[in-house]
Amino acid sequence: MGLHRRAQNFVGRFQELELLQNSFVSGKAQFIPIYGRRRTGKSELVLQFIKNKTSIYYVGKKASAELQKKEFVGEAAVALQEPLWAHLQQSSWKEILTAVALKASRDKPLILAFDEFQWTVESSPELPSVLQELWDTTWKKQNNLFLILCGSYIGFMEKEILGQKSPLFGRRTAQILLKPLGYLEAALFHPQYALNDQAAAYFICGGIPAYLNMFDQNVSIASNIANNFLNEFAPLFREPDFLLREELRDVERYYTILMAIAQGLKSMSAITQYAGLDERRAYYYLQSLVELNYVGRKYPLVSRSPQKHEVRFEIIDPMLRFWFYFVYPSQSYILRAGAEEAFKHKVQPSLENYFGHCFETLCREALPNLYQKEKVLSEYAVGEYWNKHCQIDVIGLRKDKVIDIGECKWGKTPSLSQARAELESKIKNYPNLSKATLFGRLFTKAALKLKMDSTIRNHTLEDIYLRVDSN
Repeated sequence: MGLHRRAQNFVGRFQELELLQNSFVSGKAQFIPIYGRRRTGKSELVLQFIKNKTSIYYVGKKASAELQKKEFVGEAAVALQEPLWAHLQQSSWKEILTAVALKASRDKPLILAFDEFQWTVESSPELPSVLQELWDTTWKKQNNLFLILCGSYIGFMEKEILGQKSPLFGRRTAQILLKPLGYLEAALFHPQYALNDQAAAYFICGGIPAYLNMFDQNVSIASNIANNFLNEFAPLFREPDFLLREELRDVERYYTILMAIAQGLKSMSAITQYAGLDERRAYYYLQSLVELNYVGRKYPLVSRSPQKHEVRFEIIDPMLRFWFYFVYPSQSYILRAGAEEAFKHKVQPSLENYFGHCFETLCREALPNLYQKEKVLSEYAVGEYWNKHCQIDVIGLRKDKVIDIGECKWGKTPSLSQARAELESKIKNYPNLSKATLFGRLFTKAALKLKMDSTIRNHTLEDIYLRVDSN
């Protein structure tokens, strides 16, 4: 068996693991690309899947083709119990992979897992064509080979592996676009936390396993913020800089645009004015951030097609949103004053208000889970709505002629009469173009003290975090 780094604190990814395992026992050759943005846990997913299986796991790097082939052969020598292979002279990728495939057992599939595949291809651009030739001539007819190509650069994977011009186009038997974890799976990283702290960790880390693992559930959210963001040696103090520089050029322009959005400038005109760019160039930068799932393009949700002028841009990556809101504008102060003072003066005063905006996003994410528990069978879309007169936090636009209007309150729980009046005002301002039945939903941390009537429901953090299979 190959020697692999053991995955630490692996949680979630139940559907992806089930897909991989079912493919493994299918009795057919498999080729599954796995891709997605950095830090989503692609490597850990592969490592979890290949545990206790005969596998060659190789991580590509910025190095010469000769060095990478040598390292791959070394991994193969261990995995296939062929120690003499490690001392063989260099061969082509075709010769190496052909020799490896011949050693695969007839009874147990051999997994060939190329991680960070883009770096291996950078030094060996012929490799996709080699894999295509081997797949077409031999491997797809065998039942003992399982090929995984894993990459962090979405553009590379979609163009060079999945795209129509790729030699490997049409060969995959399945594919996994690994997205950040949802809030329910993210909560599994911190089972000892109270629900409000699980939510707070999600507001900051999102569903990125690497960031969630950095948060220690044995200390407070405040301490985790200080320890992970607020000193120059903290793991996330410069994380966005590394993240953006790996994916993009002209990073300073992206910083300016992200800073504008973090300050609440969401329209194209406001962003272009702040960044000093014309609309065409600003669109290019924004589109790049949208494709990376760092920024989202949003429209008010109504029962008609959206209008171009209504678009808003928001930072939808929670860690980037937190960093550009709190850390980036205060880096000089953080370095001068230290973590404790920086948290006290630059983070704490605005933190609960910031969490309030994050809670709105969580409630929109939770609404499908609530619908499932309520056995809503209709198709639906979830979003928000805004116009000059109001901002509605949650809209559930359903095909069964029902529209849910939601208001979110993270802070001190309001009185029922106050919350009801505010929600009813927003319901009146919503353009009910389809003449649907309108229902209200109040999302609060704790339950409201008085009973609601049939037209308004109250959902607490306990409701939001209650799993469907818990009922």
